Amino acid sequence: MPQIAQEVKGMIRDVVDFPKPGIVFKDITTALKDSDTLKKMVDFLCDNFREEKIDYIIGLESRGFIFGVPVAYNLGAGFVPIRKPNKLPAKTISESYELEYGTDTLEMHEDAVKAGDRVLIVDDLLATGGTAAAACNLVTKAGAEIVGCAFVIELNDLKGRDKLPKGCRILSMLEY
Repeated sequence: MPQIAQEVKGMIRDVVDFPKPGIVFKDITTALKDSDTLKKMVDFLCDNFREEKIDYIIGLESRGFIFGVPVAYNLGAGFVPIRKPNKLPAKTISESYELEYGTDTLEMHEDAVKAGDRVLIVDDLLATGGTAAAACNLVTKAGAEIVGCAFVIELNDLKGRDKLPKGCRILSMLEY
């Protein structure tokens, strides 16, 4: 693991039994409050896509917003939020996805991206892949091209990357 990733990993706190017993939650708030660590995370996401001519960064609710906006700023791209239902004010398109027990839905403004736009999807964590896959489906429905999906953390045992589109470039700074 590169030195910079090791430094960031050391700033992430484990919270045992959150949000339910048996889960070890990877808490990024300890990393976010340290300006040097925050810069390292954002720089990592930017540096790996700097040459891709990205039009829009898509941030997934809610921690994807934390990383998505500074990545968009640094890459000279626009920012598009993907949110839970009934949070966006204009006409939306939606995509439902499976959870462990039930389903959930994500929405994006209908006019957020269009055919020919190059999009990078950003979130803090790739776990089971349901949220990221739903975001990819929304972008594809709108006709835009997915350049890649970028995460600070990936939980490998949950095999979330298997749900993402074949051939999609997937980048994770830290893997657990």
